[in-house]
Amino acid sequence: MSEEKGTAVLSSFDKYTTFSHDGVTITFRTCNGLEKYTKINLWDDGYIEVMAKYRHQPEEIEEYIDLTPILEGLYMDKEAFLAPIKQVRIQYVG
Repeated sequence: MSEEKGTAVLSSFDKYTTFSHDGVTITFRTCNGLEKYTKINLWDDGYIEVMAKYRHQPEEIEEYIDLTPILEGLYMDKEAFLAPIKQVRIQYVG
């Protein structure tokens, strides 16, 4: 599946979130109750405000994902990885 240039993809499965861009996918642990992400509110150079649906909550809630400490923990060049990303979209297969 091809990604649009400058667009990263956010998704989740089981207890994990994935963030993909330019052939690189980062997978990290999330809450057990997360059903899915539903809307990107803000992308700010590694910081994402996103609406999420949880099993135990009838309404969607706003969540915050900071990719900087994740990238640093993976010893990735965060500036090089994040600089080309202009927007983030949510995608679920199936």
